[in-house]
Amino acid sequence: MEKIEIKTEREIFKALKNTDVIKLIENNLLKVEKTLQADREVFLLEKKKKLEEKLKEIEGELEELKVFYQKAIEDKKLMLTFREKLREENEELKKELEEKKREISNKT
Repeated sequence: MEKIEIKTEREIFKALKNTDVIKLIENNLLKVEKTLQADREVFLLEKKKKLEEKLKEIEGELEELKVFYQKAIEDKKLMLTFREKLREENEELKKELEEKKREISNKT
């Protein structure tokens, strides 16, 4: 059996000195269990509250990420469209340049 050390005030110790401590503990064990259970419930409720707050924070960040992702998709589509237009314009300019080169070659 492990040693348990209980510290108490002198007056309480004198009152307990003539009492059967084991019987006193056994009689109050149910109260102690209830107290511990209540403390555990309070602890768990506080932890639950903190976790709910964290969940709301994460959900808010997730919503921001969704908005950012949608914006990125829209920007990508816009950039691809712009890229395609530039490619077509570049091809047309190359053709025009080749025609001008041929014209200059034919003149000489």
